[in-house]
Amino acid sequence: MQHKKSIVSYFNRRLGSILLLGFSSGLPIVLCGSTLQAWFTVSGVDIITIGFLSLVGQPYAYKFLWAPLMDRFVPPFHGRRRGWMIITQICLILSIIFLALQKPDVNPGFVALIAVIIAFFSASQDIAIDAYRAEVLPSNERGLGAALGVEGYRLAMLVAGAGALLLADRFGWQTTYLVMAGLMLVGALTSLFAPEPKLSQDVSTPRNLKDTVIGPFKEFFARSNWHKFLALIILYKLGDAFVLSLSTTFLLRHIEFSLTEIATINKILALIASLLGIFLGGVIMTKVRLYKALLFFGVLQALPNLAYMILAIIGKNYALACSGIFLEYLCSGMGTAAFVALLMSLCNVKFTATQFALFSSLASFGRVFVGPASGFLVQAIGWAPFFFFTFLISFPGVFVLMWLKRDIDLMDDRR
Repeated sequence: MQHKKSIVSYFNRRLGSILLLGFSSGLPIVLCGSTLQAWFTVSGVDIITIGFLSLVGQPYAYKFLWAPLMDRFVPPFHGRRRGWMIITQICLILSIIFLALQKPDVNPGFVALIAVIIAFFSASQDIAIDAYRAEVLPSNERGLGAALGVEGYRLAMLVAGAGALLLADRFGWQTTYLVMAGLMLVGALTSLFAPEPKLSQDVSTPRNLKDTVIGPFKEFFARSNWHKFLALIILYKLGDAFVLSLSTTFLLRHIEFSLTEIATINKILALIASLLGIFLGGVIMTKVRLYKALLFFGVLQALPNLAYMILAIIGKNYALACSGIFLEYLCSGMGTAAFVALLMSLCNVKFTATQFALFSSLASFGRVFVGPASGFLVQAIGWAPFFFFTFLISFPGVFVLMWLKRDIDLMDDRR
């Protein structure tokens, strides 16, 4: 396999499509999340109702339940993946326009229901885009493709978050949501003109409902070392999950930074470092094999945890905090690029939508469940030992990875 092409030669129609589809994926999640919360707040809706808005995002957690149907049924136009992308994007445009015409202070329940529908179509779009990305990219483009997809996603979150608030302050909420609906055309047009995955034309769809629902699990569990891959998916980003679960609380309560300082170093600086890390990781992956990238980034993303430990010991130090947080998000971003490439490689083309949804759900377990454990650990052993623990807990995933070197190299060779 050749990895010695120039970086410029990798930028092609496939990768350009992935970048724009990432933008399309990131836009709706903010419109029915924090931006909608802001609209409710300035409209004078009571705080209890606003609190319930967090439930609007439920479809993202359960998207694996209907992902098999998007593997089983093929739209009559533009193929199995692009067809579903176009359908969900049209539904998103129409539902966001409908949301723009509502008034949260008059009927907040109905507005929230529309937001749930938007979240459902958005989660469905994510299923199709994730499957498309896994199928259209050859192995040597997956790292860079994963990076560009996340870059587009983060850019969209900025546009639909801070950008939408600026628009709303000047032109009102209705105009803002209509503009955001128009921006969804970026994804729809990209889906129309994006290249069709070559492999999807040669792979049959699941034949019946049993094959659709049971097939993805049966195929994966029939593989050798499937249990090791499950462990790798759960463990690879576990150290990151522990650190990030309490990083803001640590900086506020233990280090005693102000909210302004937190906003500067833990939000703006972290965002810049994350975007840079993700892109840098993708570029590096055009030059090295998947296993080497996973191993290098897996070790690298553990090291900044020690900076937090030192900060916990010496106390408030703005320069150290900035350096540690920048390195944490930079290295985590590089690890994310390699990790998403791994998930793409693990998918069987016949069941890409379902398996990617399942793998990404497993990967989120760490983020969901380490929060309570982190709180107990800090209370029991203190901040400095806690961060040393997060450093150590980063390595079981690396050891499992080393155990799977041969399997990962074989996956890398197949595509």
